Amino acid sequence: RQILKASAALGAARIVGPFFPGRVLGANDRLNMAIIGVRGQGTAHMEGFAKIPAVHVKTLCDLDGNVLNKRLADFETKQKYRPEGQADMRRVFDDKDIDAVSCAVPNHWHALATVWACQAKKHMYVEKPACHSVWEGQQMIAAARKHGALVQVGFQNRSRPKTIAAMALIHSGKLGKLHMVRGLCFKPRADIGRHPDGPMPEGATMAFTTGAEAFPGYTASYLAQVNYDMWMGPAPKKAFNPNRFHYNWHWQWDYGNGDTGNQGPHQFDVGRWGLNRDEHPVKFRSSGGMFAFANSAQETPNTQTTIMEYADGTIFEFATRGLPTNNEGGVKIGNIFYGSEGRLEIDSEGDWKTFFGHKSEPGPESAKVPPGKSGKSDANLHVGGGMDNHFVNFTDAVRANDRSKLTCDIEVGFRSSALPILANIAYKLGRELKFDGTRERFADADANRLLKRDYRKGYAVPRIA
Repeated sequence: RQILKASAALGAARIVGPFFPGRVLGANDRLNMAIIGVRGQGTAHMEGFAKIPAVHVKTLCDLDGNVLNKRLADFETKQKYRPEGQADMRRVFDDKDIDAVSCAVPNHWHALATVWACQAKKHMYVEKPACHSVWEGQQMIAAARKHGALVQVGFQNRSRPKTIAAMALIHSGKLGKLHMVRGLCFKPRADIGRHPDGPMPEGATMAFTTGAEAFPGYTASYLAQVNYDMWMGPAPKKAFNPNRFHYNWHWQWDYGNGDTGNQGPHQFDVGRWGLNRDEHPVKFRSSGGMFAFANSAQETPNTQTTIMEYADGTIFEFATRGLPTNNEGGVKIGNIFYGSEGRLEIDSEGDWKTFFGHKSEPGPESAKVPPGKSGKSDANLHVGGGMDNHFVNFTDAVRANDRSKLTCDIEVGFRSSALPILANIAYKLGRELKFDGTRERFADADANRLLKRDYRKGYAVPRIA
């Protein structure tokens, strides 16, 4: 227990200590940032970066003017200054005064936004999954390296002291030889139903599958403030439909990756981290379907099981259940690591327990932090909150211009983001696929065609030489 406490303390010092040097920075020292995409996760970016004393949020950007105007007003009320507003991210990249950008746009935009940022000599914090396809991730890495940009991926567990301590215990060998890890995404979702293409009738409401802030139905007057063509961006051109827009885009293949590639990437990342694997698995199998909802526009499965196998036979299983279900052990969203001597269960907030031997004797576990007002176990800034620490880690690395300081560089984030993408390819084709991790190619022509998408003119992710 003393060794464990020491490793946790070292992890916390590494995360929290260097970020807040305890001095007031002058105007010339501040980091000018823009936040692109401020409806859902972008609000956490907006509020999180604004808390950092060395950061000035210069611009908020969103192509939905209804959202943008509200967020500008909210920001001014809380922070006592009003950022500039932009509807087109390209104007953000044109601004020479902006040093860094955070990006919380839909998945299909992550790669192009990041490449544009790198080409404009902006550092980028991009949400998970890093990319929508494997080919995109490859170009993001190449762009970051070519242009000297720092790119951090939003896997905030990499900056969460409790998770760092769990990884230290696993890597110490205390669990014995690891032979399997399970990733769990048991997150019940509502039926999104079906809606006709086009604006919604005045007074209509929209059902979302998340607790995100409610907005009016997407009437003609609402859509007049939305650049929907740009919203589609790299994806195929289609008529507006509420189920292809805010949040419900997660369940359409053109824009999202289902919950396996939405919540799941966090657990894919923790699983890969615990296994200490920098290489890709060599086999992928995935099956499931859309169950229970008889007339839903959702394309992605709400129940999915994936089995990935590494070259030495180590197994990484991943289960997505979007319907009411039981926990496994003490975990509903998280990971379970299985070793020859015991197992470790860790949830999405970084709380973990260990069990040893055939009788599952309790072993070391993470310290418990009393829930804050948000109900989350580590919501206190700089005490253990992964997201806020991850934001600070990014700005600290940018100010030092030191990629080695990032806790989740784009190459790390890509390797974890690739796992759900490759799993979904196996799901779509319905057969086991063999993967050459060195070449990042399947031994299957149909699968290889799904490693890259076709792009609309003006929104193509370029090949970076």
